[in-house]
Amino acid sequence: MTVAPEYDCIVAGGGPAGMMAGLLFARAGCRVLVLEKHGDFLRDFRGDTVHPSTLDIFGDLGLLDSFLELPHSRLPRLGGDFGDERVAVADFSRLKARCRFIAMVPQWHLLDFIARVGAQLPGFELRMKAEVTGLVMDGPEGAVRGVTVREQGAERRVTARLVIGADGRHSRVREAAGLPLKEVGVPIDVLWFSLPRPEGEQSADAPEPLVRSRGGRILVTIDRGDYFQCAYVIRKGGAAQVRAAGIEAFRREVAATVPEFAGVVERLEDVDALKLLTVRMDRLERWSRPGLVMIGDGAHAMSPIGGVGINLAVQDAVAAANLFAGPLAEGRLGEVDLEALRRRRAWPARATQALQGLIQNRLLGPILDSREGGEAPPDRAPLPLRIVSAVPWLQRRVGAVVGLGLRPEHPQSPERHRLEPPGG
Repeated sequence: MTVAPEYDCIVAGGGPAGMMAGLLFARAGCRVLVLEKHGDFLRDFRGDTVHPSTLDIFGDLGLLDSFLELPHSRLPRLGGDFGDERVAVADFSRLKARCRFIAMVPQWHLLDFIARVGAQLPGFELRMKAEVTGLVMDGPEGAVRGVTVREQGAERRVTARLVIGADGRHSRVREAAGLPLKEVGVPIDVLWFSLPRPEGEQSADAPEPLVRSRGGRILVTIDRGDYFQCAYVIRKGGAAQVRAAGIEAFRREVAATVPEFAGVVERLEDVDALKLLTVRMDRLERWSRPGLVMIGDGAHAMSPIGGVGINLAVQDAVAAANLFAGPLAEGRLGEVDLEALRRRRAWPARATQALQGLIQNRLLGPILDSREGGEAPPDRAPLPLRIVSAVPWLQRRVGAVVGLGLRPEHPQSPERHRLEPPGG
């Protein structure tokens, strides 16, 4: 006797891609289970950039006004300071979008917002502290029928007509499925840390420069109101050297890069305050097998450059729902050609990675390399950035690529259940 699957769709991973996929599939009438291994969404040093393309998706779903009630700051432009020279890089003010800015929203607020919207749908179920450990398959090369999940110390099987792997760049689902992964070389890593806003310096209406460079050092500073989330860019594999030099040396490096931080770097108590982000870029050559499809970082890990990872992941989720949610809710998905999602979304991922690679290798790499010479490196912005800064049209073009992406998606999946803004 054949036992019916418990769910139409299981989503492995409660990040931006997984939560948006769960929401849209439930909106279309599917019975959806989202499995998230952590007990909450409160993890620091995750991407906070919600781009105009993602804000448009919330607008399409009737949720934009309530989403923008979340604590956030707005970046209508992106730029940087190179020594005493300020350059303008991206201008979102003339985008053909509902919101002509990047919203800086802590990711836990984004995920909690989607969870509260989804909780109002009859087919949406979110389980926290539920870690996906493997796949249920018809043999090593057979179709995927569900997942194995560990909850409260016990492991069990949960079955579904479709499994969506959205469990990030270290995906258990991808590993269990045996999908081939192509690595893309990356020359940098990042050390994340937080610093309080220097005393007497008020958060201005004008956006802070996002990138600061001085003396061959690069520091990204994200304004979170009363503190800055900072990313110190280092050469690939250089974290051990930074830690060996000690926290006092690192404090001097930060203060030399951003002199305004000289009075607050003492708040970095020891090297344990520095959290390493091992930057990697990779992509799947196949995104699916019968009964399974991968999205987000599990399909294509992005560099943090441009903060585009969240937005590409969300667009993967929207495209997956557009292609599969209606047929799945109607029980006619079957052994569908899930390859359609890869055909639609692989090109924007590859092209974005290529652009990130150019920036890493041609702009950031030479700045870091300049410190290795005997003379002090020049504190000038790289020539391409100076050209962009001098031509407003180029700033708008960069703004379109960063803000909207190379193939923005809009929800076209069925709306069998209307989404309502979350209460409370």
